[in-house]
Amino acid sequence: MNLSITEGMSIESLARKYALQNAIEYDGKANPGSVIGKIMNEGTEFRSQAKQVAEISRQVIVEVNAMSPEEQKAELEQLAPELLVKKKKEIIKELPALENGEKGVVMRLAPNPSGPLHIGHTRMAILNDEYVKKYGGKLIVRMEDTNPPTILPEAYDLILEDLDWLGIEYHEVINQSDRFGIYYEYAEKILVLGKGYMCDCESESWRKLKDEKKPCPHRDTAPDINVKLWEDMLAGKFELGQISMVVKTDIQHKNPAVRDFVAMRMVEEPHPLTGSKYLVYPLYNFSVAIDDYDMGMTHVLRGKDHLNNTIRQEYVYEHLGWDKPVFIHYGWVSIDDTVLSTRQIKAAIQEGKYSGWDDHQLGTVAALARRGIHPDAIRQFWNDVGAKSVDIKFSWENLHAMNKDIIDKDAIRLFFVWKPKEIKITGIDKLQSRAPLHPERSELGVRVTELSGNITVQITYDDYENLKPGNLVRLKDLCNLEMMSDGSFKYIGNDLDVLKKGAKIIHWVGPKALDAEVQMPDGTTISGLVEKAAENYADRVVQFERFGFVRLEPDENIIAFFAHK
Repeated sequence: MNLSITEGMSIESLARKYALQNAIEYDGKANPGSVIGKIMNEGTEFRSQAKQVAEISRQVIVEVNAMSPEEQKAELEQLAPELLVKKKKEIIKELPALENGEKGVVMRLAPNPSGPLHIGHTRMAILNDEYVKKYGGKLIVRMEDTNPPTILPEAYDLILEDLDWLGIEYHEVINQSDRFGIYYEYAEKILVLGKGYMCDCESESWRKLKDEKKPCPHRDTAPDINVKLWEDMLAGKFELGQISMVVKTDIQHKNPAVRDFVAMRMVEEPHPLTGSKYLVYPLYNFSVAIDDYDMGMTHVLRGKDHLNNTIRQEYVYEHLGWDKPVFIHYGWVSIDDTVLSTRQIKAAIQEGKYSGWDDHQLGTVAALARRGIHPDAIRQFWNDVGAKSVDIKFSWENLHAMNKDIIDKDAIRLFFVWKPKEIKITGIDKLQSRAPLHPERSELGVRVTELSGNITVQITYDDYENLKPGNLVRLKDLCNLEMMSDGSFKYIGNDLDVLKKGAKIIHWVGPKALDAEVQMPDGTTISGLVEKAAENYADRVVQFERFGFVRLEPDENIIAFFAHK
């Protein structure tokens, strides 16, 4: 069938590579018209041979369409790996404009230092960072650490490490635990203005009155009495839980959660940073409202689970005569099959279920980095999602696809054989493999394996058990074999034409291969053998061909963490 040659390629060769490419792009079934069209575009001489081109193309397409998608991809990787890269039109998605953003912005990240960041937190971090970079201004990291029992002391540093890895450009780091004097000042102002009150009601009875739209009996206490009670509270003259300071809202508000809220309460547990210096602590809605104004926030971007909090905080602004920032609330994100609760993770670490906050089974930022997820993939994911109010379901598949687009160009290729089975090669006593380190980047070079004497290699048992005597096999980048009746494999050359005869492409490793373990996200471990070259790529993401992308851990042994296919 070698009817015509263009740059050394026959019609059949061209038909095969384009049929494989077309089949891979369209669910395993190549289209004759598309394949024939591409061959015709290769050279004008083919137009005079249109009948032969069509006949050969259709025969080749029948063969290609009978192959599995894995076989199609493996053969195309041998024949024309450059065709595996489908050029995509770059779509640039911009975040919606911010109201008054052109004047410059001040925004904030407000993590609770109860643990490091997880994948859910990265939306808040990245969107705020993107807006500050877009408009210019200032991004403040504010550690909301006013609840001592929940604080993990090392989280202060872990959170900043996570933000640095994500590429977040913050300009200032502030701890709320350093600002108690400011909260005390404004609490007293609100009491003086008659916009708050001191309450020693039992909490359940106070809550019951709110639910019934009835005022607490202390709600109309005179400001001077409230201020005296406040001073006594600061002086420690009350028992723990005996009294609190409350901000007035609308006791008739349709939402019970919005009606009067506690702003200051007593806390006995020492703080990791300030010890027992303070007895009176602000609650979330009060400290956040004060800080957002005092730090000059122009825009507050956060999840719509904070909608009620925003309403409460707006009362503080109104009571003190302040201009409000622009509030923006994005939708809920549900993340399945991932443990995100810092309380649960901390307990599991203590029980030995997880090795630490960067355990590869977790959804923490540190765990994603350990597995080989690139920060730009996370950034792209949240930029694509944007700041819409619609609820979404997080897609690990989409994140992995974005990550693959980023890491693929730099990921060295290596052979990894799981459940290894040794096979003997007969009929030759010397072989050399020159496998490319990357199929599309020849400048990176090759990895050379020399085999001699009584040659044996290891293949996966899965591949071995599917072979029968008489079957043809191509050891990728090495040679072609025929399985014999005694279980050995006879050398039959190195011509790629063997693929047209139905030979399967399989991977292998030589005698100098290293023991390797791949840690999977579900907690399982897959053991096997990897090329010796793996020891040169510690702390890098590589692709174990036919297996997936992994990050190699810097270790004496070869330990890999699975990222994705």
